[in-house]
Amino acid sequence: MIETVQVVGASGRVGSAVTARLGERGVALREDGAELVLLCVPDAAIAEVARGIEQGPWIAHTSGATTLEDLEPHVRRFGLHPLQTFTHQRGPEQLDGAHAAVVSESPEARHVGWWFAHLLGLEPFDLADHVRPLYHAGAAIASNYLVTLHRVAAELFEAAGAPPAALAPLMRRTIDNGFELTGPISRGDWATVERHRTAIRDSRPELEALYDVLAEATTP
Repeated sequence: MIETVQVVGASGRVGSAVTARLGERGVALREDGAELVLLCVPDAAIAEVARGIEQGPWIAHTSGATTLEDLEPHVRRFGLHPLQTFTHQRGPEQLDGAHAAVVSESPEARHVGWWFAHLLGLEPFDLADHVRPLYHAGAAIASNYLVTLHRVAAELFEAAGAPPAALAPLMRRTIDNGFELTGPISRGDWATVERHRTAIRDSRPELEALYDVLAEATTP
């Protein structure tokens, strides 16, 4: 369908993975004159970059939170957000099996967006433009706050003299088990929860409020 692509921001974390995957798929990468211009740039730069691109080809961005309005004045446009966290230390395999939110305004744009997602090795799903903030908030909680939770848990392990490295297998197994809730809250063992609070208050008091919020949110 599309044989030539220009990736703007090809040196970034998302852009480098996408560029490598396109190379694997035999798609020609161009600096101009491409059938599709893909913007892998920071959200704040999307509108300005889009305005500087001549109208005609398809244009898309990979932002999860930015609406299609930032791609004006282009009308042949769509959004494709790979629902994945990326690092420069890995390559295009980061795309394999991840899902992708496709935001479109016409059947043709949806068709192109879904085709492109499959080309990259992604599993597409449709997303309405106006719910992007809600969608992106969920993605941020699942990815970014997982980093926060690991850091906090590691601090408590260090205070207890336990190895923080032991947390990663536990966190992975929780995911493998389909996020099935276990532990004191699932058992209604509020005495243990209170002992947690007391220990945190004595050792890391700045984390007690966070524990309380999480405990309340975890309670069925």
